Amino acid sequence: MKTMTISKIAKEAGVGVETIRFYERKGLVDQPPKPSSGGFRVYTAEAAERIRFIRQAQELGFSLREIQELLSLRTDPATDCADVRERAQAKLDEVNRKIALMKGIQTALQKLIKACPGQGALQLCSIIEAIEGPNTTRAELKKRRRKNHE
Repeated sequence: MKTMTISKIAKEAGVGVETIRFYERKGLVDQPPKPSSGGFRVYTAEAAERIRFIRQAQELGFSLREIQELLSLRTDPATDCADVRERAQAKLDEVNRKIALMKGIQTALQKLIKACPGQGALQLCSIIEAIEGPNTTRAELKKRRRKNHE
């Protein structure tokens, strides 16, 4: 069985030493016992695989809590692939909701930028006005601008 120090396992798994310590604090990775002889803690190749799994799951957008659930499923012999698929589908649904939200934000920003003259005094800035009063109507904004021009 191949064993490694924390710095070697970090390099093997493609993460920093502090990342491993963080995963240990969160209960995602077991911290090996300190040898009685005062040497270094040693990690197994399986620990490196687990760390890589955690990192990949994070890159796919899974939270640490969700990763903990996936790790539990991974080690449960009664787990069916459908259980994992269900969690992946839930994550995809969440990502799609976030994309829709971001597209809405993108559209709103595009409208704000298009309506902005791009020059003039800050008190006449339509973007600032829109942010300060999101419930303000366009007619009210025009009225304010006219008033500020007088």
